[in-house]
Amino acid sequence: MNEAGWFPALALDGIERRYGRAETTVEVLTGASLALYPGQSVALIAPSGAGKSTLLHVAGLLERPNAGEVTVGGVAASTMGDDQRTALRRSQIGFVYQFHHLLPEFSALENLVLPQMIAGLSRSEAASRARELLGYLGLGARESHRPAELSGGEQQRVAIARAVANGPRVLLADEPTGNLDPKTADHVFATLAALVKATGLAALIATHNLDLAARMDRRVTIRDGQVAEMG
Repeated sequence: MNEAGWFPALALDGIERRYGRAETTVEVLTGASLALYPGQSVALIAPSGAGKSTLLHVAGLLERPNAGEVTVGGVAASTMGDDQRTALRRSQIGFVYQFHHLLPEFSALENLVLPQMIAGLSRSEAASRARELLGYLGLGARESHRPAELSGGEQQRVAIARAVANGPRVLLADEPTGNLDPKTADHVFATLAALVKATGLAALIATHNLDLAARMDRRVTIRDGQVAEMG
């Protein structure tokens, strides 16, 4: 619990992650700990090979750590089976990647409706929430457009909307503006930051863009396999 009395939306405690066997083992994370709080954006800045992607994969329940605990919304994941971890991930964690990964044959609206229907919402409920999100992100007039008919910035904003369509507690983003020009990146980031504040998400955003990182609430890096706060 932090000084405001909030409990973390996501907590990593003593995470160890290694690859290989015996003498070929590579230690990537060696006791990494991090807490993300609701409504807070945290920049993850570290050089290639330091373990950013591994940290995001473990935090997102895509990989199991060799040791340590991942807690999402107060629920510990270490003793869960694969089906339980998948259910927790789908309901509580949203992902945004450098490439938008939108389904090309579907419209912007349909790309948001589908994951909500998989989660159990009716088509009408899913469409209503999708329109609300697209409108909030300035894409109301583009809902019927397929990804190829959208600009790079619009595609990434649709990807952000899709990531939060199911109302997760946590948003994990890996270089979400990495493929965009500076002006578009700035606009997409501003949209993302506003969404985090408006919805109370906790966001961990890996980025090499130091200007954008400086505008987030906190900045962390990975040193010697552990998470360290930056100034």
